[in-house]
Amino acid sequence: MDLRKLKTLIDLVSESNVSELEITEADGKVRIVKAGATPMVMAAPMVQQAAPMMAAPVAAAAPAAEAAAPVEETGHVVKSPMVGTFYRSSSPGAKPFAEVGDAVKAGQAVCIIEAMKIMNEIEADKDGVISKILVDNGQPVEYGQPLFIIE
Repeated sequence: MDLRKLKTLIDLVSESNVSELEITEADGKVRIVKAGATPMVMAAPMVQQAAPMMAAPVAAAAPAAEAAAPVEETGHVVKSPMVGTFYRSSSPGAKPFAEVGDAVKAGQAVCIIEAMKIMNEIEADKDGVISKILVDNGQPVEYGQPLFIIE
């Protein structure tokens, strides 16, 4: 399920009188339960039945925890200064601001993060060469999430 769709569903549950919401799609099943003031999300692959649902959050959380583990890279990390959507170029058909192997100067735009329909240019904070791009184009990013490695 798309992360934006999931966030919208969580917001819907937390702002309404609905205490529980369950969605089943081709790629899986999501159950959002409002416990007090905070909704909890439980996900399960489509192959599981309803009975083992209680074990699914632990199994589903394990890959997410591994993906969220800090990236151990050498070099300087350019981090996201905000929550939003990461874009490598100014428009869909335009050339990306930075590619792996490109030399960048401090203050040079390396990407755009869209937040609340405002396009924010993110600049390199150090001179160097882009050695790795850590986020795919069009993906949501969090505050402080590593975007680039500059060596």
